[in-house]
Order: sequence, then structure tokens, then C-alpha cells
Amino acid sequence: MRIDLSGKTALVTGSTQGIGAAIAAGLAAAGARVGINGRSEGGVAAAIERMTPPGGEFVAAPGDVSTEEGCARVLSLLPQVDILVNNLGIFGARPALEIDDAEWRRFFEVNVLAAVRLTRAYLPGMKERGWGRVQYIASDSAVAVPAEMIHYGMTKTALLAVARGFAKDAAGTGVTVNSVIAGPTHTGGVEEFVYQLVDRELPWERAQREFMRVHRPQSLLQRLIEPEEIANMVVYLSSPLASATTGGALRVDGGYVDAILP
Repeated sequence: MRIDLSGKTALVTGSTQGIGAAIAAGLAAAGARVGINGRSEGGVAAAIERMTPPGGEFVAAPGDVSTEEGCARVLSLLPQVDILVNNLGIFGARPALEIDDAEWRRFFEVNVLAAVRLTRAYLPGMKERGWGRVQYIASDSAVAVPAEMIHYGMTKTALLAVARGFAKDAAGTGVTVNSVIAGPTHTGGVEEFVYQLVDRELPWERAQREFMRVHRPQSLLQRLIEPEEIANMVVYLSSPLASATTGGALRVDGGYVDAILP
């Protein structure tokens, strides 16, 4: 299966590290011109320096897209894209009854409203051109809402609804809209988190498997997912090969969610 995104322009929000950086690299490897987004110019520039493939075409698109001003800045740098990957997200644990109004709003504005705002900006052009891909990076927490961060779970559940709704808006236009349900993933900071819970003397491979066995036993993969594995699904959904997949919530969760659908 050969994926060719030559001639396509993509924007991946929150792509200076972790899953976003892996998605950006995957799209570039398939031939796309990829906008790298983060809040600061310096952070974006440093990320592009680290990016692979070295010959990939990357465009700096700094701006805090959780704000109207930051979104406008990104749109001025990338006024038109063929592929929009809404990856930006924040998370954090807090007892349910201690989450105040400001925290609820912050999580919604960053994790949901930023994605809605960019979709609203880019989707009309995609529909006019008769081709486009919009994706939202959700989480297993959208379905199995964690008791320790229900505000985060709420935002990821909302993204499933947002994706389905915009897919209906784009019906029959050649534009597909989907969400990707990512499971427990090996990103920056996760190793330290794992070693807070398991024996620090264990080598990483054994440590993560012990962590999954004890603390994430519902995972069928029984290891953390690598960011590139999430990226593989996103790159496929971004391609012409996925032309009949829209309005879906596709799981890359290692079997974490104990359900058949979504």
C-alpha cells in the first residue's frame, strides 16, 4: 500500500513534540508539506530542526490556536490546507468535585474549541475544492472516562461528536472527517510517570509492560503505543486510500477500550 501525499498541504496542531510531531513526520514522509504548530516561534523552529525526514517540507506555523488571536496568526501563515489534524490537547488529574469553572472552560477551549475554530476556517475551502481531510485526535478517555480527570474525558467525548457532526456537514463533497481514538501512548514525560509506579531498576521494556499489567490491565497490546503507530493511522486517513472512511471514530488504542464500537 503506497501512500502519496505529494502536492498536499497539512497543518498539525500541537506538533512540536509527542504524537503531533510523529504525525507531522509521517505526513512529510508521504510527501506532504506540513505546517508545524506550537505556541512560540522558538519552540516551532527547534522542532523543525529535529524533524524527520530531513528532506521533508515543513512550514513554521506558530500560534496559540486555543485563542482567536493565535488562530488568526496560524491562518495568516497557512491560509489554505488540504489536511487538518487537530492534535492539540492538555490533560491533568484533579478530583471531580475540585474542578472549578475556569478549569472546565480551559480544557474545553484548548481541547475542543480550538479544533472547532480551525475546522470552521478550513473546511469551506476543502469543500469548494472537492477534496480534504479533517481529523481529531481523541483518546480512550472519550469512552472510558477516567474518574481522576473527567474534564479531560469530557473534551475527548466532545471531539467524537464534533467529528461526526462536521462529517455530516461535508457529506458528498469529497471531504472526509474522522476522529482517532488513541490509547496509552509513550510520549514525553510518560517514562518518568511509569517509573513513579514501578521499580526504577527495571529496564524500560520490562518497566512499561509491568506498568501496563498492573495499572492498565485492560490493554490487549500490553505495552504502551508508540507515537508513530498513532501517526500511521492518521497518515492513512489523510490519503486518497481512505476516501470511503468518514464520520468514524477509529481506534488505535491497543484494545484498551473493552467495546466493539466505536
